[in-house]
Amino acid sequence: MQTRIPNNMIPFSDIKGVRVGNAQDPEAATGVTVFRLTTPSPAAVSVFGGGPASRETETIAPERPHPLNALVFSGGSAYGLAAADGVMRSLEAHGVGYETGFARVPIVCQSCIYDLGYGSASIRPDADMGFAAAEASFQANAPVSGNVGAGTGATVGKAGGMKRAQKAGIGYAALQMGALQIGVAVVLNSYGDIFYEGKKIAGMLTENRDAFADPQEFILSLQGNNIFTSTANTTLAAVFTNADFSPSQLKHLSQMASAGMARSINPVFTTADGDTVYAISVGEQADKVDANLDVVGHLAAQLLQDAIADAVRSAVVTE
Repeated sequence: MQTRIPNNMIPFSDIKGVRVGNAQDPEAATGVTVFRLTTPSPAAVSVFGGGPASRETETIAPERPHPLNALVFSGGSAYGLAAADGVMRSLEAHGVGYETGFARVPIVCQSCIYDLGYGSASIRPDADMGFAAAEASFQANAPVSGNVGAGTGATVGKAGGMKRAQKAGIGYAALQMGALQIGVAVVLNSYGDIFYEGKKIAGMLTENRDAFADPQEFILSLQGNNIFTSTANTTLAAVFTNADFSPSQLKHLSQMASAGMARSINPVFTTADGDTVYAISVGEQADKVDANLDVVGHLAAQLLQDAIADAVRSAVVTE
């Protein structure tokens, strides 16, 4: 059960220092979500699954930290990495990026989910879709849940294949305690089933799709088979906070926050997933607050559970 005081919860759009833009192709069931940082921000990332599709994550490693300008989540598996090209084009046009003396270079990280089995396998996010999502973040701040942006083609509970899976999407949760703000975004696209407050809320269904199935026996029967080598999943999450953390502390925050995935998704972190968690210290330095890393990590894990539930409840099945 959650122990958080409900009045602490705020809309994700209240998190200072990040603006969200989306673009999607509903017919192809894929899309892009851009988290544009209003000031270059320290960040870190931890990868837990066996099959990530990612871009420029080494630029924010603690040993070579570069302040981040934007984080991109998308569909399309590794093909979707093309979206970051359009995001960079948009940011450059707005004067955002690291000035090299010859050109302004935005620092953009990206991670992708595998959604090619839900909509069209031949239509993937490209540079134009990434550009549109980034431009949308300049026009409005739109952290919309459900079948939006990178969550357009997300599904869960795929142990029995897509015919027994359920729709998911993108979800958000945020809170404020005094001056401290913490927000979490998640694109839920898991091999495993989804649980919230001890109850299964989405996952593998029976063959006639009229009830939840118990995937445990099914998964154990796969011993010796190669289904776990399929990287057709991946859940992506990001923690945004105005806590004044270093890249090394943010790395630990991303690891602590992953507990929210482990509590909500079963099985999780398999070789069939590229599960990834980012952590970013957002906002102007004047808005940063001193905070206890363990407390923020604990709260971030709880918020990730809430965001996962939001991704399930906001999803809509499309034909």
